[in-house]
Amino acid sequence: MGYSDYLRNLLRPLGVYDLSDGSLSGSELDALGYGLDRLEGRMDYVERESALATAEGEGLDRWETLFARTPAHYSTALRRAAIAALLRIDESCFTLSAINDTISGCGVKALVQEKEAFGYVRVIFPEVAGIPEGFEQIRDIILDIIPAHLDVEFYFRYLTWAECEAFQYTWAIVHEREYTWYGFELAV
Repeated sequence: MGYSDYLRNLLRPLGVYDLSDGSLSGSELDALGYGLDRLEGRMDYVERESALATAEGEGLDRWETLFARTPAHYSTALRRAAIAALLRIDESCFTLSAINDTISGCGVKALVQEKEAFGYVRVIFPEVAGIPEGFEQIRDIILDIIPAHLDVEFYFRYLTWAECEAFQYTWAIVHEREYTWYGFELAV
């Protein structure tokens, strides 16, 4: 039921108007109903896009313009989570756990660790061997989140000789699997 029907039902008990289709009053109510139906549709859209929990397109784009960097996202749900993580940042969010929560909330699979020397942190990528895809964007996001006074070292994981021995790799296995040198480095 649209607004045209709603207005007709509202006025029908008065019995003063000719509300049939094609009548002047009926046509006026159809025009008003059409306008109100379109307004309702637009208001539903604005309401959906203005709330982070329900935004899908334009709303997420507008939220993301509030930040210096666009979060590393891959789906609508991850975009929402990243924006929510960035919105949680305040003056109390500079503990190691809060920094890691914010980074993971932005869709970045990295972990910040304190180093022994004061003022130094290491960023590792536990689920990725080598340099992660899209590292430039990831680096910029991480550097925006980590306090500027900290020196940041990015650590990338590659296969070590000790791991080669533990996995009992031989050159025959390497040739059999047709590894390139780069591919062998990533065979963690």
